[in-house]
Parts: sequence; structure tokens; C-alpha cells
Amino acid sequence: MKVDFWGQEFEANMFVGCIGGFLIAIMSSMFGFGGGPFMVPLMTLGLRLPMYIVVGSSLLAIFFNTAMGTFRHYQFGNFDLVLFLVMFPAAILGGYIGPKIAKKLSPVVVKRVACAGLVILGTKLLGLF
Repeated sequence: MKVDFWGQEFEANMFVGCIGGFLIAIMSSMFGFGGGPFMVPLMTLGLRLPMYIVVGSSLLAIFFNTAMGTFRHYQFGNFDLVLFLVMFPAAILGGYIGPKIAKKLSPVVVKRVACAGLVILGTKLLGLF
């Protein structure tokens, strides 16, 4: 599939995107993380899209996955309202400030920061620290 974004055209394999997105949604819903740490590499490496398209696109995809996961966990009684009320305003503020910072940095720096975050998350999930 060809993606046209602000006058630039990109080619993306939608089969890889659909299968990868489905598997990431299952994993993130099961383990309780947003899915972004896996959606971004899928879109940059698997679909070969530039970072400025990936960030907004992955946030939109993760929004629906997170909303459904939150609803289902709420149904199962796995929901802390106080924690939600503390984290929600911080998440909104971070979502507003983050793109402003990323716009001022080069794409290479943004990728390196994302990579460092993924390594830290991976080692934390594996219990290495």
C-alpha cells in the first residue's frame, strides 16, 4: 500500500502491519503495557516508515488498544482509580510536551532515545535490574 503524507509517498506492507499490530495488541493487553515499545519498531523496521509518521500513527493505534485493554481490566476488577487519576493528567501533559521536544531534535537522536528506552524496559521486564 502506498502512503501519501504531506506530498511524500511511502510504500508499506499492510499484511506485516496488520499481523504485527494484532500480535502486539494481544501482548500489550495481556501484560499491561501500551504497545508503543513494539509498534514503533514494527512501523520503522517492518513497514519502513519515517519516524515523524510513526510517532503519531502508533499513538493513534495504541489509543484504541489501550482503551479496550483498560475497559476489560476494569471489568475484571484490575483497575486502580486513584492511580489513574494521578497518572492521567501527567500523561496528557507529556503527550503535549513530547512532540514539541521531538520536533527540535534530529530524527537520529529521537531514535536513539527510543532505543535506550526500549533497552531499559526490556531489561526491567526480564528482571535484570
